[in-house]
Amino acid sequence: MSNPFIELWRPHRYKVFYGGRGSGKSWAIAEALIVMSDMCKLRILCCREIQKSIKDSSYQLLKDTALRLGIAGRFVFLETEIRHKKTGSKIIFSGLLRNEQSIKSKEGVDICWVEEAQTVSESSWETLIPTIRKDGSEIWLSFNPLNADDPTTQRFVENPPPEAYVRKVNYDENPYFNDALRREMEWDKKNDFEKYLHIWEGFPRTFSDAQIFRGKFTVEPFDETLAEKADRLFFGADFGFAQDPSTLIRCFIYDKKLYIEYEAYGVGVEIDELPQLYRSVPGSDKWPIKADCARPETISYLRNRCGFNIAGAEKWDGCIEDGIAYLRAFEKIVIHPRCKHAADEFRLYSYKTDKTTNEVLPIILDKNNHVIDAIRYSLDGYITQSSLELFTAMGRQATL
Repeated sequence: MSNPFIELWRPHRYKVFYGGRGSGKSWAIAEALIVMSDMCKLRILCCREIQKSIKDSSYQLLKDTALRLGIAGRFVFLETEIRHKKTGSKIIFSGLLRNEQSIKSKEGVDICWVEEAQTVSESSWETLIPTIRKDGSEIWLSFNPLNADDPTTQRFVENPPPEAYVRKVNYDENPYFNDALRREMEWDKKNDFEKYLHIWEGFPRTFSDAQIFRGKFTVEPFDETLAEKADRLFFGADFGFAQDPSTLIRCFIYDKKLYIEYEAYGVGVEIDELPQLYRSVPGSDKWPIKADCARPETISYLRNRCGFNIAGAEKWDGCIEDGIAYLRAFEKIVIHPRCKHAADEFRLYSYKTDKTTNEVLPIILDKNNHVIDAIRYSLDGYITQSSLELFTAMGRQATL
């Protein structure tokens, strides 16, 4: 297993490590800082948004790291800072919230480590970043994302600045991930998949009444011989345009559950490249495929020129709502881990919310739905206009 933290030893203005619990982010950074302090003279600032006392800081982790490495005797651990006896390195600690003047006074910092950076406000970033201005200085971040729109996620993950190294690291890259954590992780994965995604996979929170498939899906391996026990396989395709992806999925129904087994997903796929994309899904050249009927010329090309048994899926007013109701009626939707885009879409597919009142509105957002649309098309003939009666009976609130 390669070391995900090797870039700590290479120059970058920003070194951003984010992800879920148990990934070893804080341990790796603490080890790098202790070893670097032992090698040469450094001034290191360790900060968090809120630090009421030294107990709230990374002080103890750094001290424990020096002890674990067997070099604690080379340091002096004072009440509020750590010093190296020979190199002269100094590690100091500070909170950011309501501490603007103190932060601005901390000049000459070589490395600033912002731990639990997900809680740092935009105003704190605007104060801190210009303060760390020494030539060659670096800002290191470690955090587990909170919300997709929090300042740290937006600033460093969604829109990273120049000279930033950004790396997501999760428990599966930590060779020291212990059995106690693994048991906790497996329980969350089995019993509360959305919680698992946030806590262990490092996805921002999307827990919202607007999530269309909240509580209805899981992502886990399953016995692939189940497909042989099912009555049939279903294939569905959604055609891409510009930045919208082209997709093909393979799924089946067994024991009141829908299993998403394979997916093909590509952005910028030209029409003559679709056959190659489709053939990456086993059985696509043998089974019927249902696709978006809005592209009859593409369907004709794939059927007449390429030999796929493909036809357009029926559409009608309310077909999307009917499809949602049909999918939600399954006891569970089980997504194989290799279907990463399907997993993402089921997590993010949402109704619109009123930005002022946060009310969930009866408007389905037209995004995060390219795999989901393909699944709906695949079930053409199963999802019918009569499904609208089911949708109405369940009530729109039941789909939220």
